[in-house]
Amino acid sequence: MAKVRTGFSAQLIVWFLIAAVSLAAALGFLSIAAFVSLASRYGAATAGVILGGGFLLIAMIAAVAGLIARRRNIERARLELAARRSASWLDPKLVAIGIEVGRALGWRRIVTLAAVGLFAAALGREWFGEGGSKSGDEDAPADD
Repeated sequence: MAKVRTGFSAQLIVWFLIAAVSLAAALGFLSIAAFVSLASRYGAATAGVILGGGFLLIAMIAAVAGLIARRRNIERARLELAARRSASWLDPKLVAIGIEVGRALGWRRIVTLAAVGLFAAALGREWFGEGGSKSGDEDAPADD
């Protein structure tokens, strides 16, 4: 099913691998040609510095673009998760199930169960949550 949606297959991998190898070979030959051209004009050391600086600039630009894309993806994922969390309670299927359970068990029992659940959650949070120490020596200096 995922293959159908994404179009991902072994044939796709082979063709992209061929494209990547060809791109690397082309970049290598063009780099050699640029080095020979620059070396005849400025000398070998200067040509190496010029090409090295150019590739370093390209690498830095690509790294910054990657970081920007990563931050955008993280922010987009946070927004989608927040939208999912807030919308999950308003899902019509969930509301319909809640109404059916309410009808089957009776609303008084549901309210009682909800109160017990809230009490258990608060008690669990008090005992296991928040990670705070209750010994009272939080402000004591640490031993070195």
